[in-house]
Amino acid sequence: MSGNGAVWGRVRSRLRAFPECLAACEAEAAAYGRCVQASTAPGGCLKKDLCAQEFEALRSCFAAAAKKTLTGGH
Repeated sequence: MSGNGAVWGRVRSRLRAFPECLAACEAEAAAYGRCVQASTAPGGCLKKDLCAQEFEALRSCFAAAAKKTLTGGH
């Protein structure tokens, strides 16, 4: 179990980077949130893949931001 220390160290560093990554994707997160909110409003119906385009934009942005953050911008 002593080998798990390195794994937890990497996990902690990734979790610490989460707010910075999310801030970098503010517009994409807002667009996804608006889509989900509109789908769950009275009379709306949230269905699988209804906000897939917005989610994919957020996922792509977040992945790019995480890569940049975790590699020091390289």
